[in-house]
Amino acid sequence: MRVRPRWALAAVAVILASVAVVDKTRHPTSNVAPTERAESAAVPVTMAVVTERNVPNFIHALGTVQSIEMVNVQSRVNGQIMQAFFTQGQYVKKGDPLFLIDPRPYQAALDQAQAQLAHDQALLKQAQTDLARYQLLLRQNSIAAQQAEDQAFVVQQDDGTVKLDQANVETAKLNLAYAHIDSPADGVAGAMQVDPGNYVQAGAGTTLVTITQISPIYVSFPIPQTQLDEVRAAQARAPLDVHGWSQAGKLLGDGKLSFINNQIATTTGADTIYATFPNTDQALWPGEFVNVALILGMRQNAMTAPITSVMSGPEGDYVYTLSADNVAHRVPVQVVARQNGMAVFAKGVSAGERIVVNGQYNLADGVKVAIEQPKATASASP
Repeated sequence: MRVRPRWALAAVAVILASVAVVDKTRHPTSNVAPTERAESAAVPVTMAVVTERNVPNFIHALGTVQSIEMVNVQSRVNGQIMQAFFTQGQYVKKGDPLFLIDPRPYQAALDQAQAQLAHDQALLKQAQTDLARYQLLLRQNSIAAQQAEDQAFVVQQDDGTVKLDQANVETAKLNLAYAHIDSPADGVAGAMQVDPGNYVQAGAGTTLVTITQISPIYVSFPIPQTQLDEVRAAQARAPLDVHGWSQAGKLLGDGKLSFINNQIATTTGADTIYATFPNTDQALWPGEFVNVALILGMRQNAMTAPITSVMSGPEGDYVYTLSADNVAHRVPVQVVARQNGMAVFAKGVSAGERIVVNGQYNLADGVKVAIEQPKATASASP
């Protein structure tokens, strides 16, 4: 019998030991309980509870501030501007003086018209006296009837002349009044287009200054034609409230819907709505863009949750609800509004249900989750 060398036996022992180590590596003995291993495999998420509440029914839009009344002030008589009574950017009231056109030619024209009127009134009075005397003589058969009749025509002519003179006096008074240009409306005076000393002509279309009404003021904004019937029905019940915010999110004022334009734009399929804001603090300025919210009413007993809970897919919006054993389930939902960080649901969820608001991107239907507390947000320094 052949005897194996000792070094061969040692090599076999080393190989067997290596196999045992590899087997333990592939199949380690763990002291972790099965429950702990399952929890460590769960997807971490944060959740919120669906709440039932009454929420406003908003229509959001981008609006434009418009003056209700904006007047281009022009001269209605010819002449040199003698004086301006306002400063640019000043708030003026209706009837406040703005400009003075040289009134001297118009005062002279008025004096002339009044003098002519007095002259012709005297002639009329003389003609009426003569007519009365001729009629007396006619009754006494002292003059021919034609002489009395001719005098009656003279009276009529003089009466027409007096009426013409009266009209000339009124015209002269009107021109003299037009030389004093007053503000036609309450508002803010813009830039002065023509300085004192310049000569202006009536009918030339030269704007001296523009007066823009500031309070109250319009905010106009478009709404889709698909929502027009709902808005009209709500407006018929009571004037609708409208809120306006700046682009930075500051509330600029509250107003009421005034009227809906009478035609839908064929290019956009939208109609324009006009809301009136008191604007007593002049926070709204003509030409400014503002974010508008039109309140159509209140949605009663609506289901709401943080807007971050809503996901979108090829088949529409959905959320992940959580069962009692913390298993996620994908549920299709119908979202009717997104406002103030909240989603308003028409169907899909019920009050009290738990839904995932963070961590959905790592989920699938039936996946186990581990609920984490929301991370605290550091407060902003004042």
